[in-house]
This record gives sequence, structure tokens and C-alpha cells, in this order.
Amino acid sequence: MTSGGTGTTVLVTVTGPDRPGVTSVLLGALARQDVSLLDVEQVVIRSRLTLGVLVECFGDPETLQETVEQAMSSIDMDVSVDVGAASDGGRTVSSHAVVILGSPVTARAFRALATELAGQGGNIDSIRGIADYPLTGLELMISVDRDDVAADAALRKGLAGVATRYGIDVAVERGGLARRAKRLIVFDVDSTLIQGEVIEMLAARAGREAEVAAVTEAAMRGELDFSESLHQRVAALAGLDASVLEEVASSIELTPGARTTIRTLHRLGYHCGVVSGGFREVIDPIAHDLELDFVRANTLEIVGGKLTGRVLGEVVDRAGKAVALRAFADQVGVPLEQTVAVGDGANDIDMLTAAGLGIAFNAKPALQEVADAALSHPFLDAVLFILGVTRDEIEAADAVDGMSRRVPLG
Repeated sequence: MTSGGTGTTVLVTVTGPDRPGVTSVLLGALARQDVSLLDVEQVVIRSRLTLGVLVECFGDPETLQETVEQAMSSIDMDVSVDVGAASDGGRTVSSHAVVILGSPVTARAFRALATELAGQGGNIDSIRGIADYPLTGLELMISVDRDDVAADAALRKGLAGVATRYGIDVAVERGGLARRAKRLIVFDVDSTLIQGEVIEMLAARAGREAEVAAVTEAAMRGELDFSESLHQRVAALAGLDASVLEEVASSIELTPGARTTIRTLHRLGYHCGVVSGGFREVIDPIAHDLELDFVRANTLEIVGGKLTGRVLGEVVDRAGKAVALRAFADQVGVPLEQTVAVGDGANDIDMLTAAGLGIAFNAKPALQEVADAALSHPFLDAVLFILGVTRDEIEAADAVDGMSRRVPLG
């Protein structure tokens, strides 16, 4: 079988321990034959090399085969030569990227996912490992037969079902340049960028934590209007000394992986911000510490050093979060399709649906249903894996800055 010229296509596949010189030896053997390179691919898994070279041979394929086999035998590498191998005429751009995250990702889970993909006409073009800490991460580039909104929805629904059954996270994105073009990301704060809910921490100081927590839960599930619920909860804070705000701010703990996430996104040139139904008095110090570009949140009214139980100005509610995202995007000249939003509650629905990529982080069902990706593990840096950033790339960049370390899990 020819590839459009007058020669014969030959696929040479070399496997064995990875070490310097393997590619040089193989290409040296091929250089002694009358061939032209059509394609080359290489992968190394746990120091085990697989190298594939597709060539067009204009001489005797049997002589080429003998030459290659002798050369690879001299360095104790296994080789397979397929004379007349089909050439597809070039690489195709995968239609979707599928990221699998788990602790662990079992063979049964991966088999179920592959079966679901096949059932929807999806072909796996390539697989690569993208993380081994704090989760195992695999990235699949796939191509599907149908390319429309309904097919995308069916694919996401099918893979979400697999994720639920096997306790893994699965994110589906369109492939191509659009996936690499994200330039702005906005995070919710409470239970997303930070651990816990600030208003509940404040309510604890007033002895009304349980009451406020119940209202918060109902609002996050979408059972209460967020603006109305916020006014109810803030009213419970009336009379608290304003110094409590600083105390709570100093006690806040970031979500595991938050610093790594923001640091890495800044290196990639992202504009990073937060949009919160919480309070600027507590959020501003966090934003300053993380060097965030944008902050939109509510402001508590303080009179005579005491909280009045009211907020100033317009409440940042569900609709307001989406408005803030659009305003940030306009401010830096980034189209909405190049934005990412991350949140956990029903009041994040509008923001996530407006963004080019909406990620639900340990979220309530109402948000998971509309998100492009849902993460169920407590590590915010999993967001980076969805964006196609690998753990090796993160740690290599950290090492350059003298920051390379892994915090023991559990």
C-alpha cells in the first residue's frame, strides 16, 4: 500500500527500557535506507519506551526490515515491522478532551468509561497521564461521529453516569484551540476557594451558627432566594463587634491546592478573581494574599464599631455573579468563551452557565446538573488538570522557584 508516492508504507515499532540513544540508533538504521518520514510518536511509561516510526520506503522493504531488526537487536530492544501499514494521510484534531480523575482510577472504571465512549461512537485517539498527586489523572483525546449540541449533551450525561457509579470525576471539553484559549478564571469563595462558610463563622460569634447554617444550606440547594436568605442571615449578626471580622479573616483556611492553582494560573497568564455572596471585609485580605485581579462581594454595614445586621448597596446574588463575570471579562478584553467559573452552590448557576467552562466543585446537585465538569474530591488544583495542565508541569515550574514539595495526604 502506498501513501500517495511510489513507495511502500512501513510502520516500525520499538519497545524496551528507555535509555539514551534508542532513537538515534533507529533513525541511523533508517537513514541507510531510501525512506522518508511520515510520522513519529513516542511514549514512556515508568521507564518503558514505545517508539513508533511510519516511513515511506522507496527501496526493498525486506532489506529495511532486516537492517532495523539487526540495529535494534544490538541494543537489546524489541522491534516490530509492519510492511504495507495503512497511512491515514495525516493527524486529525480530536473533537473532545475527556479528563478522568480519581483516587484511585480503577481498571473497572476505565473499562466502563471506554465502553460508554464506544457506545456513543467515540474513538480514543490518545491517552496520557496528567497527574499522580493529589489524584490520579488521565486525559483522553477522542473523536465522535456526531458533532452537535445534542451529541455533546448525550456524551456528558453518559460519562457522568459512569463517574457516579465508579466514584471518579469526569470532565468533557471541546477539543482544538478553544480548549487552550482560556484566559480568565473566577472562583466562588465560601466552600470553594476557602474551607467553610464565612457567614457561619461570624454567626458562631453571635451564638446563632446552627440557625444561619440551616438557611445557608437551603440557599445553596436553591430552595431559597439567595438575596432574601442573605438578608436573613446578616440580620443575625446585628450587634457583633466589627473586630470579629478581622478575627474570622485570620482563621480562614484555604482549600487544599488553592495556592498551587492560583500560582500556576498566574504563570500561564490568566486573570484570576473571585465573585462571592460573602463579605469584602473578610475576602479582601485573602485576595491581596493571593494577588487576585478582581474581587466582587457584599459589604457589611458598620456603625459605631458594630455590625448593624445590614449590607450596603446591591447584593451580589445569583444573577449578580454572572454580571460580575461579564464585567471582569469586558475589563480585560477576554471573550466569555475564554472564561472559566468555579463554584459550589445554586447561586453559582448563572455564573457557570455564562462562562466558557463551568466547573462545579464539591457542589450541590442543582449546580452539578448545569456544569461542564464536576469535581468531587477536596483538591482545588484538580481544576488545573481539567484545563490540560499536568502535575509534572506544575512541579517543574515550582522547582524553578524553589517551591517544590508534596504535602502528605490524609
